[in-house]
Amino acid sequence: MRYFNTAGPVKPDRHYCIPPLDRLDLDEVLLLVRQEKYFVLHAPRQSGKTSTLRALCDLLNSGARGAYRCVYANVESAQAMGDDVERATRVILARLAARARAALGDLFLARNWSGIAAEFGPAALGEALMRWAAADPTPLVLLIDEIDALAGDPLLSVLRQLREGYDLRPEGFPHSVCLCGVRDVRDYRIPIRGGGQAALGSPFNVKAKSLRLDDFSEADVGALLGQHTAATGQKFTPEAVAAAWEQTRGQPWLVNALAWQACFENAAGRERRRPITAADLLAAREELILRRETHLDQLADKLREERVRRVVEPLLSGAGGRAGAPDLEYVRDLGLVAPDPPVRIANPIYAEVVPRELTWITQQELPEEMAWYVDSGGGLKLNELMVKFREFFRRNSEHWKARFQYQEAWPQLLLQAFLQRIVNGGGRIDREYGLGRGRTDLLIEWPQGGADGGAARYVVECKVRYGNLERTIAEGVAQTAAYLDRCAADRGHLVIFDRSEGRSWDEKVFHDRRRAEGGGMIEVWGM
Repeated sequence: MRYFNTAGPVKPDRHYCIPPLDRLDLDEVLLLVRQEKYFVLHAPRQSGKTSTLRALCDLLNSGARGAYRCVYANVESAQAMGDDVERATRVILARLAARARAALGDLFLARNWSGIAAEFGPAALGEALMRWAAADPTPLVLLIDEIDALAGDPLLSVLRQLREGYDLRPEGFPHSVCLCGVRDVRDYRIPIRGGGQAALGSPFNVKAKSLRLDDFSEADVGALLGQHTAATGQKFTPEAVAAAWEQTRGQPWLVNALAWQACFENAAGRERRRPITAADLLAAREELILRRETHLDQLADKLREERVRRVVEPLLSGAGGRAGAPDLEYVRDLGLVAPDPPVRIANPIYAEVVPRELTWITQQELPEEMAWYVDSGGGLKLNELMVKFREFFRRNSEHWKARFQYQEAWPQLLLQAFLQRIVNGGGRIDREYGLGRGRTDLLIEWPQGGADGGAARYVVECKVRYGNLERTIAEGVAQTAAYLDRCAADRGHLVIFDRSEGRSWDEKVFHDRRRAEGGGMIEVWGM
């Protein structure tokens, strides 16, 4: 039985999958190979890069698209050699030799690389590639995976040796080379001794093109889920298929992980006569986030990087952006923000992971005992909760402010930490935030119990006061009312953070009720 793959390259006989080469412009890639070009393929982690390279390697070695000898190799293990160029070179040559032997029965490198390394030291890679290419008239194509796992001098050495031998191809150097990693080659920032960095792109200025492996399309998501239905008879409701697309926006690992969780991990989902619903996928989403799966944890770890903060912080605060183009391109290459304008978090699951990760320690350290927030009927006492938070914020804001790396968004993050700790007891929060919105929208869903399994829905909108208070309130009430209507929520709360150092707490702290244009009442909280 095949299943959804969440670890390693896909194997079509074992895994549901979108054929890897269908995700490329294959004609363009084959043209680059035929024209003896060196090029880059990049995409975020766990997007299918390795699966695609291996499928391309098999195709080129099949003879169906011309006579080539193609070798795929992952050079990530050379990262452990640090800045030692000679040792890193030996690891890379060993990996190429092992893959050539396994894929082609080609023993040239296996027999010769050690002697070449002993004679040429750090320059052994270029020398070995020259001899290897000349040993057989069949054009040699290299697909080098995880190239950007290397750093500093080893990466600089590899790129420069590939560039130096470029004019000897195809008889005396590899016919075509594809470098594959998370980042585009322009972002291979290489430290140089004495400080500073090598000019971007300069160590590998023979690159013909950079290709990005796109995420699944909406049709691909439906097709992948449909393979499970065809194999097992278990259907996904139309709403479930739509939810899989909306929550993941086609990020391959996320799509597979959601479906795996819903269909294989959850006991109810293993009953094949029972269809998978949108609620099943949303529950699976929550389980993935709470488990801090490796894919999500690795992505969240990047939030600590300063260049990532410069891109993400304006999204969280709703302010204008200040990040430069190199920072934005780097975060796009990581897959954290969408590859196309406007600047936004790539998908709702990542949008949920970002504030949760930034507030996870805060949630653990919040001192309040929170058993009082549920009334006798199981409902959420949100008004009392907001009063409690306002008191907590007034007493402790300066203490907590100093603990957030994301200083422009810390009030919103502290409120979200406070609410998340409560909602972890049985509810769910959806968040909307983005560049230039001037607000953060939170939708809390809280189960009410009963046979119908219904949930109460509360909107909490956060704004920072800029200028006139009445204008800020009027704008916020209108925005909250619109969000209430769009979400079909029951009650709305507007929180206005006043960050001015010239006003006292008595001026900042207030509670008011305002009637929105449509007639509903909005609770307004000043802090």
